[in-house]
Amino acid sequence: MLENITGAQLKKMTLKELLALCEEAREIITRTVLKNGGHLSSNLGTVELSVALNYVFDFPKDKLVFDVGHQCYTHKLLTGRYFEFDTIRQKGGISGFPKRAESEYDCYNVGHAGTSVSAALGIAKARDINGENFNVIALIGDGSFNNGLIYEAFNSLRLLNTNILLILNDNGMSIAPTVGSMHEYLEILSEDITQKHKKDRHAKIFERFGFEYDGVYDGNDLEKMISKLEEIKEKLKTQSVILHVLTKKGKGYSFCEENPEVTHGITNSTEKVDEYSEILGKTLTRLAEKDKRIVAVTAAMTSSLGLSEFFEKYPDRSVDVGICEEHAAILCASMATEGLKPYYAVYSTFLQRSFDEIIIDICSQNLPVTLCIDRAGISGSDGETHQGVFDLSFLSFIPNLTIAVPKDISEFEKMLEFSAEFNAPLAIRYPRSGNKIFNKRDEILCGQWEKLTEGDGKYALIACGERAINCALNAESLLREKGVRLSVINACFVKPMDTETLDSLKEKFILTVEDNMLIGGLGSLINTYFSAENKIIKNFAYADDFIPQGGVSELMEELGLSAEKIVDYILTNENR
Repeated sequence: MLENITGAQLKKMTLKELLALCEEAREIITRTVLKNGGHLSSNLGTVELSVALNYVFDFPKDKLVFDVGHQCYTHKLLTGRYFEFDTIRQKGGISGFPKRAESEYDCYNVGHAGTSVSAALGIAKARDINGENFNVIALIGDGSFNNGLIYEAFNSLRLLNTNILLILNDNGMSIAPTVGSMHEYLEILSEDITQKHKKDRHAKIFERFGFEYDGVYDGNDLEKMISKLEEIKEKLKTQSVILHVLTKKGKGYSFCEENPEVTHGITNSTEKVDEYSEILGKTLTRLAEKDKRIVAVTAAMTSSLGLSEFFEKYPDRSVDVGICEEHAAILCASMATEGLKPYYAVYSTFLQRSFDEIIIDICSQNLPVTLCIDRAGISGSDGETHQGVFDLSFLSFIPNLTIAVPKDISEFEKMLEFSAEFNAPLAIRYPRSGNKIFNKRDEILCGQWEKLTEGDGKYALIACGERAINCALNAESLLREKGVRLSVINACFVKPMDTETLDSLKEKFILTVEDNMLIGGLGSLINTYFSAENKIIKNFAYADDFIPQGGVSELMEELGLSAEKIVDYILTNENR
């Protein structure tokens, strides 16, 4: 049925046909995600809700704004993307998130939590100013409902004097189980309370912002969802509404239902690789046994960042703040003022949300907070919103901040050991997976680089991070076969730079390689350093553009970060 479904056809279907459509969608999503990777359990939980929304509302005239977008797969299947669905998250295929450029049914690009209510209010206000008539719906999960942006948006509802529907999809999870006082509040509302006045009293918080609260309903009951949405559609003519629904994450696939955290994001890789997160968890747990100051902080990603063992062993020194990255940074700063040694573990793409707090709260006070930046560099199939290629650029100009980039997981472990005695702000950035390339270094010295190969005095290649180091060493090996010797230097500290090593370089050609944007990154810093020197510098980094979805290796190759590109450049310049 999904193959040729249109909005008009959907609205004519019987309940029995709609239920069959739900099962077909669930089967296609499961099969495709297990092949391509993607967000499985969150999408399976919202199949009925998505069908009901498309049945009742008139998309694309009406506007549906997803929060994060982890739940958009059924919506894509219902809105003309059935034949492209097997390309989801693949290079050149459709996105795993809503994208305005992909379809008129996607009215707003998303990928990070907490943006949906602000976006919906902006679209609704524009509708009112333009004298148009359509409905605006924000679909948000209870995990995102912890994010502070939501309450900034709530504060504007009466001011903007507009109407939206906010559907709160409550499944008790974000990536990890939802935590915090708001989650506890939603649990109270979700209980089967016989005293109606008690539940009504708890719901009044939303009314004070300007929403009528309506709930709690079974979001996996298609018939009831259609009936309730039709009722609310009428109310939207005069007021804003919060519809609180409960869904089962992983609905219809027993393994997902029993393991919602594990199946939140599925990878299509069968290769067994070491993960930096495992090293982070094991090393911090070991260090914390002797150092009672060490505290681990995360924003709703405990297991993804390798901290489950630490949280289990040291619950009093473990903090999951939910999807509140800015709060996490300030929490770390304030704990550090009282003598603790906080480690803030976070994905590179989500660290962006803590930018102001890193500058003002952590670095301007010169506090010993360690930022453990996971998924740095190209992250792959999640696309533009999740590529971790900006952190070197937005961190490199902050005073008091030291930036370390390990060449492999062994050096990462040594850097963590170094961090325990480092009494200033420190950022360590690393990709998801890695290898043990070399034997462990005896000692990590702040700002001191490492020469990995000795060249013939003409070419020096400075690289930071495992992917860039691998790229450099592969190029060195290929060039050696052609009789060209290349010095490869591990720039394990991007800040401070090893100026002693830079000053000692006799090579005329200086090449840099990094898994980051060129502007503001290692290459930019070296360009500036050598600006008055008679050096020929070539930077291998990412250009000033957003990076789409695709495999890590294929994207790096396409964007010019490969051993072959380095070899081609050097051989072209051999006679200069």
